[in-house]
Amino acid sequence: MSKLDTQAVAMIEGGDHDGELHRVIGPKLLLLLIMGDIIGAGIFAITGRVAGQVGGMAWLPFLLAFVIATLTAFSYLELVTKYPYAAGAALYTHKAFGIHFVTFIVAFTVASSGITSAATSATLVGKNLLIGVSQYIDGIPQTATATMFMAMGIMVVLATINLRGVGESVKFNVVLTVVTLAVMAVIIVIGCIAIAQGEGDPGRLVVFETPQDRSVFGAVSMATAIAFFAMVGFEDSVNLVEETKNPKKIFPKIMLTGLGLCAIIYMLVAATVIMVVPAGDIANPKNPDAGILLDVVRIGAPGIPVDAIFPFLTVFAVVNTALINMLMASRLLYGLARQEVLPKVLGKVLPKRKSPWVAIIFSTLLAIGLIAYVNQNSESGIVSALGSTTALLLLCVFAVVNVAVLVLRRDPTPEGGFRTPTVLPVLGALFSLFLAGPWARSREEWLQYEIAGGLLVIGVALWLVAWVANLLRSPEKEPTEEITRF
Repeated sequence: MSKLDTQAVAMIEGGDHDGELHRVIGPKLLLLLIMGDIIGAGIFAITGRVAGQVGGMAWLPFLLAFVIATLTAFSYLELVTKYPYAAGAALYTHKAFGIHFVTFIVAFTVASSGITSAATSATLVGKNLLIGVSQYIDGIPQTATATMFMAMGIMVVLATINLRGVGESVKFNVVLTVVTLAVMAVIIVIGCIAIAQGEGDPGRLVVFETPQDRSVFGAVSMATAIAFFAMVGFEDSVNLVEETKNPKKIFPKIMLTGLGLCAIIYMLVAATVIMVVPAGDIANPKNPDAGILLDVVRIGAPGIPVDAIFPFLTVFAVVNTALINMLMASRLLYGLARQEVLPKVLGKVLPKRKSPWVAIIFSTLLAIGLIAYVNQNSESGIVSALGSTTALLLLCVFAVVNVAVLVLRRDPTPEGGFRTPTVLPVLGALFSLFLAGPWARSREEWLQYEIAGGLLVIGVALWLVAWVANLLRSPEKEPTEEITRF
């Protein structure tokens, strides 16, 4: 899931709003882009974990996550029609509060969420590649250590591609979105066939099972916090506003339609998993970093060589997410360095390729370090810990955006602009903060606070280095100048 498109990056790096972008994105293409951004690693990685918290009612946390995400989507819709520029949460934060350090924290949090999301996707891809390749080559290990090194290798490959200056391709994203939707459809159809043949039990859908040490409310809260990772991505579409035809008219309808369709797909997939896969296998999957969806195909279509085909389809569905997130993170760090908010060395580019090589290497090393650290310290696996960290970081950003939309009511809504009912951003901020709290996580999952806190400490440390360097270089100059793009 990408957080800023290339136009947002250009704004941070030094562009302005004087040039007009080509408005080539219509309703159908925008819908595919939004759905492609939402459907990715999340559905493959967390369905089993959600079911492990609430049993057969796994569809409920996805529904609740959809409702909470929709509350924030309404806030984004008001802001994107009021400020139709491709810069997202950082732009809204700066306009609402005008505090450069707060804007930096939000921007760095978004970049960090891209790094953790890419690491999550790389691990999922790595595990599925090991499963797929092992069908053709004997002796391929399936251990956590092997998955870790595979994920690290994928991050290096992504960095190599990134260094070549690869930009986003709308057509490529659409193709991968179609592949992902096709995989989801196949899984749902196979599940339906299995149930029709007596291989599944629809009665499981109303069985509510929670861990013994947890109340119903606590279990649902934790499951919803997990499921929220699957719903993020809709916020990225605001970065396409300058290239969308008649955005004030189509953005609200298309964003909400995309969210709704993804929620339906997620609930259908969750229901399929519950009905087909035995409860014990859902709560304790053999390969937690590979996702539970492969088991649906194994059980529902035993004649299909699942491990020889579907792991590679998962790779196609997820790898683009990792690449786009690393593109975003490196360019955002580069842009902040160009604004002298981060050390200037992060702003260095290759002479010919013009790609920000220091920012790419730095973000890649950070992702690799996270993968290694989580592999050593997490009992639930890399995908679980880093996926939850991504959701945690974005929940905090969503809370800020929901507050910003209320603060920015001081600016008049333009004619034809979208205006959300005041109660929705209030509820969106409260629910986002609630799901970000420790009460929505088990003690085993508190590692994500360490990861998120560590990333922000790194960000603040870099900000301080840049602040001191600016002060020493030009004492009479305010070290944190206005971010001119905002």
